[in-house]
Amino acid sequence: MIDKNQTCGIGQDSMPYVTCLIHIFEEWFGVEQLEDYLNFANYLLKNVLKEAYSHNLWDGARKTVATLWDGHAAVWHGYEVHGMEKIPEEGPALIIFYHGAIPIDFYYFMAKIFIHKGRTCRVVADHFVFKIPGFSLLLDVFCALHGPREKCVEILRSGHLLAISPGGVREALISDETYNIIWGNRKGFAQVAIDAKVPIIPMFTQNIREGFRSLGGTRLFRWLYEKFRYPFAPMYGGFPVKLRTYLGDPIPYDPEITAEELAEKTKNAVQALIDKHQRIPGNIMSALLERFHKNQKIN
Repeated sequence: MIDKNQTCGIGQDSMPYVTCLIHIFEEWFGVEQLEDYLNFANYLLKNVLKEAYSHNLWDGARKTVATLWDGHAAVWHGYEVHGMEKIPEEGPALIIFYHGAIPIDFYYFMAKIFIHKGRTCRVVADHFVFKIPGFSLLLDVFCALHGPREKCVEILRSGHLLAISPGGVREALISDETYNIIWGNRKGFAQVAIDAKVPIIPMFTQNIREGFRSLGGTRLFRWLYEKFRYPFAPMYGGFPVKLRTYLGDPIPYDPEITAEELAEKTKNAVQALIDKHQRIPGNIMSALLERFHKNQKIN
């Protein structure tokens, strides 16, 4: 075991070079022992994935992708989910989430659900995503769909989890480090929840705008999107910022509520998560520093 009182410098109390490197990697990964993480990865590859492929090809593919995403989430972002217990072990629920410039947090989240709860979470994706070469297989693995509303209701009535970002591509492009929710007058998701008689679970990921930034808020790129409905705006990022996904309290089905009222109630719930957990405006450097502070206070 590494003596935490030793340093990686030169001198009497300095660590051996290899030991020092392992210590650095442990700090980066956010685990107490790098060996534990490697052993877990080895266990997944040799046992869990092998068993999954032996039963069903799609289950094996999903578990492989989920394992890879979960590993990337842990290593690059120290990814955490707070409130996982709010996701039902079985039965339907509609998850409504804030859309980052690139929703990498949602990929991580789906991986967590599949690994830890053995459930898939369908997600409504914009039509243009299905036209990207090479994405069709990945979308099948992640159970993505176009919609429409009737299909969403059918999925929920069948007992599945479904996720929707009402802001969609517009929110991804136009929102910025102020984390503005850009839903317009969209209330179709609320009508889906009402028709399917399911609860809504609000979701937000801290620092998602610091991981990737979009230049879509400029006048030219906004005009291009509104004109052609394609996300022409350039993006930059991929920074290893700390990401924490927070799930709010479920909003139960209420037969007396209207779609407009439920949409507003859901928007307020997502906004409350942003207000509680996100520094406004977001700051890339601060989000990077959070990645390496193990004792960072969780709001």
